[in-house]
Amino acid sequence: MQENTKAALLMAATALIWSSGGLAIKLVELNPMALTGVRSLLSALTLAALFRGRLDFSLSGARVGAALGYAGLLITNVAATKLTTSANAILLAYTAPVYVALLAPFFLGEKTRRADWAFIAVVLGGMVLFFLDRLSPTGLWGNLVAIGTGISYACFTLCMRAQRCSSPVESVILGHGITALAGLPFLAQGLPDASGWLGLAYLGVLQQGVSLALYVWAIRRLGALEAILIMTLEPIFNPVWVALGYGEVPGPWAVAGGVVVVGAVTLRGVAGAVRGTREAQ
Repeated sequence: MQENTKAALLMAATALIWSSGGLAIKLVELNPMALTGVRSLLSALTLAALFRGRLDFSLSGARVGAALGYAGLLITNVAATKLTTSANAILLAYTAPVYVALLAPFFLGEKTRRADWAFIAVVLGGMVLFFLDRLSPTGLWGNLVAIGTGISYACFTLCMRAQRCSSPVESVILGHGITALAGLPFLAQGLPDASGWLGLAYLGVLQQGVSLALYVWAIRRLGALEAILIMTLEPIFNPVWVALGYGEVPGPWAVAGGVVVVGAVTLRGVAGAVRGTREAQ
């Protein structure tokens, strides 16, 4: 199996594991900051164990940027999932390819083509549809926080890709460390029950620990835009698990916006793959 193909398959597996996070977060009754703090502590310990003896925490701009981007992603995603529907939280996060396409030429030297601007316009149009559903004030804030998740996700992807010639796992562990420091003090507001601790263990060890070991291996072998396109499996399956396990169904405008965003991102990925095949021939 070619290394690029293996990387794409592992990135897809990561996306499917990540897609279970929305349901697990909904089911754990805990302050959002405390939840993300405990999850990150468990994730950092899991990754440190998996990569023991191979870690180098010397700092660079890309490493610090990825850590801060990842911490922002973790905190805003949990907050948005608690404040709005899981579908809105995850689908608005996947506006990240817009920011990647805009910034990759400047930070990575990876060219953004003219067709990408049409893609960006369509995705932005899809974003607008999320705000046409009837929203409570909390839901509105949840949507706005979810846009922050997309920006953080793009920064994380760009900075991780910038470390393709070195080990990026340290950035992930540092990001989890920052998140744990920010979130753990909120445990003073109350502890979860036994089922909550089981949910946190799943979120920390598997959903954010083992899966990220797969991610950091794959991201070094895939382009930034290619990687984030594969990860669109996450927003497709995330609302499905939540609907089946929690009974939360997104509104019609959110569904329409999700179709537009995921459809545009997917078509952009297919077009890029076809173009790459033709150029290789």
